[in-house]
Amino acid sequence: MHTHYGPTFDSIEQGILRLVQGTLPDSPTPFATIAQQLDVSEQQVLNLLQELKSQGIIRRFGATLRHQEAGYDWNVMVAWQVPGCRDMEEVSRIMCARPEITHCYQRRNCPEWPFNLYTMVHGRSETDCRKVVEQLQVQTGLERYELLFSHQELKKTSMQYF
Repeated sequence: MHTHYGPTFDSIEQGILRLVQGTLPDSPTPFATIAQQLDVSEQQVLNLLQELKSQGIIRRFGATLRHQEAGYDWNVMVAWQVPGCRDMEEVSRIMCARPEITHCYQRRNCPEWPFNLYTMVHGRSETDCRKVVEQLQVQTGLERYELLFSHQELKKTSMQYF
């Protein structure tokens, strides 16, 4: 691999990455299945992925639960105001420890919108979501937040790089 402004990939590497960025094959050996589709060795696939992981370009592979299909029909994005006197790392660790939270992002705030930490909370009902938020509010001591309930999912896909 060459490094210029980030890695460049040859056509075989692009093919491997195109296949692993989506849903992996339902197989006991998904990387061998991918290798077979591209007429390369499983070791070639594994070597590329291990190299990208060691460079920090790939963090991990994991399963994604489709929360609506699992009965978690409600979700709310919560915009939290974490004051400058609070340790953002400590607050975010508390938030991330909750299994009902799937996303936690720190973002810049502004005078018109003073919120700087965002979490996505999932639940089986609006009440479930509100209970989690209330518990987090007590646990963190954060006084100011806004609840942004979803009304309709318009698009949800994984990022496609190749």
